[in-house]
Amino acid sequence: MTLKLGILDQSIVFPGQTPSEALGNTIRLAQIAEELGYERFWVSEHHDSPQMAGASPEVLISHLLALTDKIRVGSGGVMLQHYSPYKVAENFNVLASLAPGRVDLGIGRAPGGLPRSTKALQKGVAEPESLEEKLSELEQYLHGPVAEGEPLAGLQANPLPAQPADVYLLGTSAASAKLAAERGYPYAFALFINNDPAAAREAFDLYRRSFNRARGGQPRTLLGLSVIAADTEEEAAELAGHFKSVRVTLASGKTVNVGSLEQAEEFARQAGETYTAEVRDADITKGTKETVRRRLRELQQSYGVDELIFTTIIPDFEKRVRSLRLLKEAFEEQPA
Repeated sequence: MTLKLGILDQSIVFPGQTPSEALGNTIRLAQIAEELGYERFWVSEHHDSPQMAGASPEVLISHLLALTDKIRVGSGGVMLQHYSPYKVAENFNVLASLAPGRVDLGIGRAPGGLPRSTKALQKGVAEPESLEEKLSELEQYLHGPVAEGEPLAGLQANPLPAQPADVYLLGTSAASAKLAAERGYPYAFALFINNDPAAAREAFDLYRRSFNRARGGQPRTLLGLSVIAADTEEEAAELAGHFKSVRVTLASGKTVNVGSLEQAEEFARQAGETYTAEVRDADITKGTKETVRRRLRELQQSYGVDELIFTTIIPDFEKRVRSLRLLKEAFEEQPA
């Protein structure tokens, strides 16, 4: 089976850009991804971050679906813990009715922002529920009316599409893998956020071992990677720069990944807790298309995944497009 390739775009507002320009680049990138034959194009959800323009994936997905024809478009991912599952189901049922067979609903476990934005998003929520409970509600609303005997029996998230959005669970730990397995969902591990190979391997192994085939048929795995391809090794190294990944552990035991020590300090300040921070070099697969292809094949075989989904942090838009072209060429020249 041919290895499927997808793109996750974070609508980054690079220095000197406006949010409108960043979103315009996301639109252009989705159209180019379709032209190149990528399988899917996902957009992320970030809050209270001037560096990220993608605060509302549902709105952006709608626009992208209207400006493309074939590529699957989805969220990477909706932070369901902040929202009413009923409203999320309505949003994605509308999207799936507008573009049948082209909508992915990726669900993320992370908050998508600092504690301040989480507080604002959840303000006024009278009945807090776990992510597991919200997923159960969401499943029900995506596929039909609430069953008799259940609270809100008969309630329906109209319109009910002929082909509901495909649900994916995104994560960086064994906990997210276990939940995806129990639900029978495809599972995407974000190695570009948690670049610990042992954690990724544990997550994928647990997912396959625990997968509920009665609910989902066969397990499906995706690996999210930060990748930069260029015409020379030197250019790729220069484009990769000096990006860092900082893992924050609060006194309560909660962990989160951020991009700098300044963000780590601000997260802990807003949470009102002491913290420790571990700084790592960002895990970026970089090089010529031959180098990158070889490394990506190694990672795909090491983790046994069915699909790779790329995020590419390059401020120069044309060089970002060049990177995605080279990646596609690399796999077309050497089929799976």
